[in-house]
Amino acid sequence: MNILVTNDDGINSTRLHALVKEMEKEHEVIVAAPTIQRSACGHSITIHDPLYVKQVKIEGVKSKAFSVSGTPADCVKIALERLVNGRLDMIISGINYGLNIGTDVLYSGTVSAAIEGAIYKIPSMAFSMDIDNDDNAIIQAARYAALLLKTSHENYIKNDMVINVNFPKRIDNGIKGIKVCQLGNKVYSNCYIETIGDNNEVGYKLRDENNDYPEEDTDIHYIKNRYITITPLHYDLTNYKVIENVEKWFATTDLK
Repeated sequence: MNILVTNDDGINSTRLHALVKEMEKEHEVIVAAPTIQRSACGHSITIHDPLYVKQVKIEGVKSKAFSVSGTPADCVKIALERLVNGRLDMIISGINYGLNIGTDVLYSGTVSAAIEGAIYKIPSMAFSMDIDNDDNAIIQAARYAALLLKTSHENYIKNDMVINVNFPKRIDNGIKGIKVCQLGNKVYSNCYIETIGDNNEVGYKLRDENNDYPEEDTDIHYIKNRYITITPLHYDLTNYKVIENVEKWFATTDLK
């Protein structure tokens, strides 16, 4: 397959490098990733400023790689427009430093890059892993990613689908299995620390604190129980369950 690999941790991410090294064993790979760390940038794109693209060499990687002075979604857009010759079969984003589970997918640059691919009707997968700097665990996660890619491709993953995959910590020490499940619910609260700047201005810094709701059959629950979680996503945010009811609300609204 012809694959574009991107991420939101930046072109120098060791997790990105591990993923590319594994993917290029069986596939034609091109890399386009942010020049710097762009975590939690969501699906933002660069509009008013130019994007600067530079070809770089990643040690131990034979594939062409480019750093992009933008967001993960920018990387996908510019790659499709300017960097990729021919047809892409898949877009892969990751492996992210930290999980993208529950409602965190709405903030995630990693997931947003994959969604950008789906918008262009290219099937996409996002891979994230609990914070773990062990080299063996990262390599094992990359191997699992290649296996999950193969399975998805063999089952004809749809061109507007995003497969969101999360790996638990220390995956090289064994896991319980794979769970295909829905997103859980994560709510951040009381997580800003007051700081004083150089000019005595008051600032507020976000802490990594949240309230998880680990209901059964959700990715939050299964990650905590050492499963690889897989959640199919789609960029259409329409709430189809209530669309007919909401239509009735406004059926008699007079706009005169």
